[in-house]
Amino acid sequence: MLDVLIIGAGPAGLSAAVYARRAGMSCMVLEKTGMPGGQALYAEKVENYPGIPTISGFDFIKNLKNQAETLGTQFIMKAANTIDMGEDSGSVNVQLTDGTAIEAKNVILAMGAERRHLEVPGEDRLRGKGVSYCATCDGAFFRDKTVCVAGGGDSAVGEALYLSGICKKVYLIHRRSTLRAAAIVQEKLKSADNVEVLLNTVIMEIKGREMVEALRIHNVISGEISDLAADGIFIAVGMQPQTEFLRNVQGIELDENGYVVADENGRTGMAHVYAAGDIRKKPLRQIVTAASDGANCIKSVENDLR
Repeated sequence: MLDVLIIGAGPAGLSAAVYARRAGMSCMVLEKTGMPGGQALYAEKVENYPGIPTISGFDFIKNLKNQAETLGTQFIMKAANTIDMGEDSGSVNVQLTDGTAIEAKNVILAMGAERRHLEVPGEDRLRGKGVSYCATCDGAFFRDKTVCVAGGGDSAVGEALYLSGICKKVYLIHRRSTLRAAAIVQEKLKSADNVEVLLNTVIMEIKGREMVEALRIHNVISGEISDLAADGIFIAVGMQPQTEFLRNVQGIELDENGYVVADENGRTGMAHVYAAGDIRKKPLRQIVTAASDGANCIKSVENDLR
């Protein structure tokens, strides 16, 4: 029987795998997308990981996965469907979506989070036709064009900055009166001459026949509704934890937003089940905190096994 089964191959899951193998534990990682890395994979530059001044998200994840593989971690590209206690209550049974099951002494939940949608007319219909959720993935298709970025946090401002070096014009649209991004990122934004920030503005609709042509926007202060011509929109309005399959699992508590409630050492309310990374309820979600969570979970596993 496996010592540790890790669900999710982002920074939290991969960090847990490295620490598990270094502790001599047998370890397997499940990844449903077929591409390890989670949201970190799409970061153009990671500049806030201690000891590494700058690195692309792709290279960071590649190095971390290689490290885990070199130590002997097994990877299986499958998705979990539900979990429950094993027959002897000393293990956890994980049912997969393909009908098979894996039993392990301990399970670490590290499924991460995915980007939220605006949920406005035109978004689904024009996805991939001017609607994108990743500037580093799709920005090159909009070279010398006019685009919009929806959101006001670090991710949105980062997307706008990246696009400012590619596009003719970038509109950053945020529904509140102030941006939520870190001060240092906002300072960089001020130096981008081709970025215009539209505050107190809500996107009502994404318009276009075959491709994005315009956004219908509403200024909540003036009440004005207008159409803003654009060739594309990049949506960065927050994250959705990938915890849907846990909603009916006895012993695992989710908060009102779907994040797993666990203590600072990763322990959930279900024996032998731990939570790490962006799915855990906590104040800060960064690569460095995800990696730390993964390490903490393995330390908790070691202590509990004793």
